[in-house]
Amino acid sequence: MAHRMHDQQNRLPVAQATVLDLPPPSQAKDLRPALQSLVCGAFAGAVAKTVIAPLDRTKIIFQVSSNRFSAKEAFRLIYCTYMKDGLLSLWRGNSATMVRVMPYAAIQFCSHERYKKRLGSYYGYQGKALPPFPRFLAGSLAGTTAAMLTYPLDMVRARMAVTAREMYSNIVHVFVRISRDEGVKTLYRGFTPTILGVIPYAGITFFTYETLKKLHTEKTKRPQPYPHERLAFGACAGLIGQSASYPLDVVRRRMQTAGVTGSSYRTILGTMREIVTGEGVILNLCLFINMYVFLQE
Repeated sequence: MAHRMHDQQNRLPVAQATVLDLPPPSQAKDLRPALQSLVCGAFAGAVAKTVIAPLDRTKIIFQVSSNRFSAKEAFRLIYCTYMKDGLLSLWRGNSATMVRVMPYAAIQFCSHERYKKRLGSYYGYQGKALPPFPRFLAGSLAGTTAAMLTYPLDMVRARMAVTAREMYSNIVHVFVRISRDEGVKTLYRGFTPTILGVIPYAGITFFTYETLKKLHTEKTKRPQPYPHERLAFGACAGLIGQSASYPLDVVRRRMQTAGVTGSSYRTILGTMREIVTGEGVILNLCLFINMYVFLQE
């Protein structure tokens, strides 16, 4: 009897350790929405960016040049690129876009859900729609988190979009050449305007989308909108968010591509001053960017 009790005592810590090593069921359930957000966000970002890749590349080329935008010039650029280098040249840099946009979109959507949950708990709206300011804050924090973690890939994508294959043959070559010729710090050139731009862009985008979804639910009494309704909400949200932050997007692209365009863009204010002095206030891309955002969302 004493031997049996002693044997049970020896086994008890092992059994407890085994039980403690297993994740609690609630924790496993909490991980599922996060993983779903990561996968769905990555897939959605990849599909959207691939579909509008020719327009995205054209947009970047206009952003880094002093040529005034018009729909005729944009389509002429696409046509000339196609005739000179073939159809696939319209997707040049899309591999870099995929490498960036998949983790970016995954992190953004996943972190947005986590921030919404945290802020909802903090403000006492757990499981309910957030008030306006927390709604904006959750979007801004999600966009900032994603931009900070994936920024060098955005720099690489911009360089590949405005250069010929002879200069940068692939993604790795861009990293190696920038680091060797211009220094590793160059990979983060334009980082500040990116963050300053993504705060209103992501905040307004997610705020608008969540607000439209909330109003839709209150009016129709349906918990979730139909796919075509979500598409319309996303288009409106992207249009408003991108329009609010677009000037900083132009500054970011100018700073990112300064090493290959021969420009001397080094600071935000200096870049803005040069653009306004030499080209006037940047309004000539509004029509194109609105079309771009509509197709993207």
